[in-house]
Amino acid sequence: MLDEAVDRASTRTVSTHRLPPPPSALRGRIVVAAVAVGAFAAAGAGQTLHALGSDSPASADEVTPLANAAADGAAAFGVGGTGPASPQVLPVAKTVDPAAEAQKLVKSQHITETREAEEAEARRPKFARPAAGEFTSGYGGRWGEMHYGIDIAGPIGTPILAAADGVVIEAGPASGFGLWVKVEHADGSVTVYGHVDTYSVRAGQRVLAGEQIARMGNRGFSTGPHLHFEVWNADGKKINPLGWLNAQGISV
Repeated sequence: MLDEAVDRASTRTVSTHRLPPPPSALRGRIVVAAVAVGAFAAAGAGQTLHALGSDSPASADEVTPLANAAADGAAAFGVGGTGPASPQVLPVAKTVDPAAEAQKLVKSQHITETREAEEAEARRPKFARPAAGEFTSGYGGRWGEMHYGIDIAGPIGTPILAAADGVVIEAGPASGFGLWVKVEHADGSVTVYGHVDTYSVRAGQRVLAGEQIARMGNRGFSTGPHLHFEVWNADGKKINPLGWLNAQGISV
């Protein structure tokens, strides 16, 4: 009996010191309160450290800075600092070959000259009036005979020009003309310049339209100083020079 009474007393004693768990709502409030207390404690500690750092001269001695200078700080993060300097890239003078440069200049000059020559050729007239002066006689019948050219009168020595580009096929004496010059053109046609006083070209020479080839004269069967000008087509037929000149944009 005594033992049973002791056991019951022990049971009651233990039961009186064991608290029942708080309700879930109360547990939530306790957690919130603990978090709030921790936040206030952290804020107070921060203010205390700030006050100590600003007010106490000795506080600076108690804190070891990460770096004492900007260079040390940079070195602490792996940049800059007093570490070995990066290698410098030095410019290297380019070797110049005088012969190659001179060749480049010559080539450039040649290209420029070629371009200028092509431009000048494009601008150059391809046909010209054979001589300045007065038109005195045309192609056709004259004094009961056929006149196969046109006459342009002027003072002796008046320049006579090639009417088109071509090659001189004859320059010298000619029956009836005294002296003449004949020029063959690319299409096979031939222009004839008669009664000339002097000529300044030779057979085989290439001439350009407008280039002087002779001077006006009064040689051969002539009634006065003039140029007798004829045009022969590729078949050798003598055609009207006025029509040929006009077709090339030349008026007489």
